[in-house]
Amino acid sequence: MALTPRHPPLGARRRRFVLERPLEEPDGFGGVLRRYVAGPVLWGALAPAGMVDRPAGGRTDTLPAYRITLRGRTDLDPTMRLAAGPRRFAIRAVTEPDGRGRDCICHVEELPRESLS
Repeated sequence: MALTPRHPPLGARRRRFVLERPLEEPDGFGGVLRRYVAGPVLWGALAPAGMVDRPAGGRTDTLPAYRITLRGRTDLDPTMRLAAGPRRFAIRAVTEPDGRGRDCICHVEELPRESLS
């Protein structure tokens, strides 16, 4: 008997997220300035997924990692991020757990607040 992956019921997706899309503009010196603009509101479930080490400025920062389960979407990619109130989550990967397109799981890292300003 094959086990099918369980997806969280719709009632478990009670956390409100705002999808933020990057907008890049030239900075006048040959580079770009990136800012994020708010997109659609999504409802999802947030679950811890451990910690991840990221090198930053000569040191290694340890950031919390999470899995955010959303209704199936095809327009998510790692340039975007999700916002939940003052918290920001950088999308690192997007997977589809069962191949049916009903759900998508965003593997994210919580961004430190000082890096957002």
